[in-house]
Amino acid sequence: MADCLDRHVRPQERLVLGLSGGVDSVCLLHALSQCRAGRDFHLTAVHVHHGLSPNADRWAAFCEALCLRYDVPFNCVRVEVERGTGEGLEAAARRARHAALARSGADWILLAHHRDDQAETLLFNLLRGAGLAGAAAMRMHRGRLLRPWLAVGRSEILEYAQEHGLEWIEDESNADVRHTRNFLRHEVIPRLARRFPAAVKNLAAAAGRFAEAQELLDELARLDLGQHCDFPVSVARLAALSEARARNALRFLLARQAVMVPSDARLHEAVRQLLTAAPDRHPSIPLGRHRLIRRRGMIYLESLEP
Repeated sequence: MADCLDRHVRPQERLVLGLSGGVDSVCLLHALSQCRAGRDFHLTAVHVHHGLSPNADRWAAFCEALCLRYDVPFNCVRVEVERGTGEGLEAAARRARHAALARSGADWILLAHHRDDQAETLLFNLLRGAGLAGAAAMRMHRGRLLRPWLAVGRSEILEYAQEHGLEWIEDESNADVRHTRNFLRHEVIPRLARRFPAAVKNLAAAAGRFAEAQELLDELARLDLGQHCDFPVSVARLAALSEARARNALRFLLARQAVMVPSDARLHEAVRQLLTAAPDRHPSIPLGRHRLIRRRGMIYLESLEP
């Protein structure tokens, strides 16, 4: 934790910790409070209240009491999780949570993801058909996000909590294996680890290597797009590239707009439709809450929200 702060945080910067009340974020709050001595930063904890559980109010009260004990300013943000978007309840809740934290205006947003989360995310993304960007999983430092414990295992965090006598809450939905991530966490990864003891460590390390490869592809996309690294993008510019480089450029543009990049199969089809349509056609490719549409030789990204 101290290493991460010394590397990234400058004096007087504002830090927001995403505090769910689970063991990971409780330990992160404790570690941050221990690291405040001799460091000049402003720390606030934000609890995102999804309202999905009958225990949600109790969790918010627990987090508030914990922050009072550590003398850390606390903010509870209530969000409404959208249903029926096609992305699933887990993904919708995650998107609402990240949006709430992003609105905090902090210099840094700290999240308590760890090595086991990284392995789980890698498997989840590969199984849903994601490409290299999905295989890169989570980054320790990306934009304003900091994940100080991405190289730390779940077992080490539990040991830390027990060593310091910390208390935390358990979200009952985390045991529900109908949710894909819970199924991977409780059913798939433990079986892999029994056969391959270093499975989690190796999967997380692979995600790091995929992230390096993705950074190289991002550099290639910038070269291919030149001064036009945003939407709308010219059909002619993408058509002048090889198919693989056109897909890479489009993937890069979507990621810059924080749009969930589709699976490779859907990206193949999107590029085919957008580049081969007759001039009088206006293909529209839905991407969750957005769509890609071709008009007058340009490809636009539009929001589907009012």
